[in-house]
Order: sequence, then C-alpha cells, then structure tokens
Amino acid sequence: MPVRPRILAAILALLAPSIANAAFLSGDALDTAADWVAILVLFVVPAVVIVVFWLIHILPEKIAEKRHHPQKDAINTLCLLSLFFGGLLWPLAWLWAFTKPVAYRVAYGTDKSEDWHVEMGDKAKGGDLLAAEIEHLRQELDTMAERGQLPAHLKTLRRDLDAVQPGAGAEATSAAPKDGAN
Repeated sequence: MPVRPRILAAILALLAPSIANAAFLSGDALDTAADWVAILVLFVVPAVVIVVFWLIHILPEKIAEKRHHPQKDAINTLCLLSLFFGGLLWPLAWLWAFTKPVAYRVAYGTDKSEDWHVEMGDKAKGGDLLAAEIEHLRQELDTMAERGQLPAHLKTLRRDLDAVQPGAGAEATSAAPKDGAN
C-alpha cells in the first residue's frame, strides 16, 4: 500500500514540533505587545462600548425631533430612563418615536410639535411656503386655539400669518391639482 505524499507531509509536520512557534514575537517584544493588548481591552473597548450604547439609545430622540413628534420631550425622557435601566425601555421609545400621534391630534388639534409650527411660520415669513401650506398652518393653529391649546408665542404667529403673502411662484404651483387629476 503506497503512502501518499500529503499524508507523509502531515506525519512529518507532526513529528517535527521544533519548527513550530506559538507566537511570532518573543521576549520583550511579546511582553510589550501583551501590555498594549491589555490596555486596549481594559480601557478602549469599554469606552467604545459605552459610546455606542449611548448613541443607539438616543436614536429614538433624534427620530422624534426629525419627525417633529409632539411628544418628543417624553420620548427624550424615556430614552434617558432606558440608559439607566439597561436598555429595557429603549424598544418602547423606538416604537413611540415612529408612531403617528392620532389621539394627540384628536385631543390637541395637531400632530406636530410647537417647534414645527415656529419653523413653518419662519418659512412663511420668509416667503418660502406655498399658499396651501400657509393655509394648512393657519388651520392647525386655529384648531389648536379652538381647543384652548395654543401657547402665547403661537397666538402671535397666527396673527402674523394673516399678513404673510405666499412666496414668488407659489400661486401658480398651489393652483395646480395635487392628485394629478385634470
């Protein structure tokens, strides 16, 4: 029975442990490398883990701000509490940030935060909004006022909107049908 060359090479490799090394470094170089790895594992890795954990836990807060969620302060608080409870509350904050606050609209007349109204008011004053967008903003502010939920700075904004004219070219754009019907 002939011995194959691969099997023979494997047997010779097993029988010759003197050519095998456990590490590519030796002596002081090995000690220095071990020290650096220990520093990395003890200090850098935990710091990176903490920063990543924190960044993930503020995502719902950032999403709520971007979507102008009216309950963004409560979502912010839930994210902060989630940090202290080891992330158990984070899925609730994530879901809350993505929900459309239908019941909030029924109760308060809007589903946007006050910051959104102020931002849109500034755009209207700058002439960057279409006539339909200005009218929508007026209607939301009127609905909030009817329910007694309009803060003083938004009352001032509502009065200012009466004097605002739509931006240049906005009349032609707002007159066109939005649903594509002719």
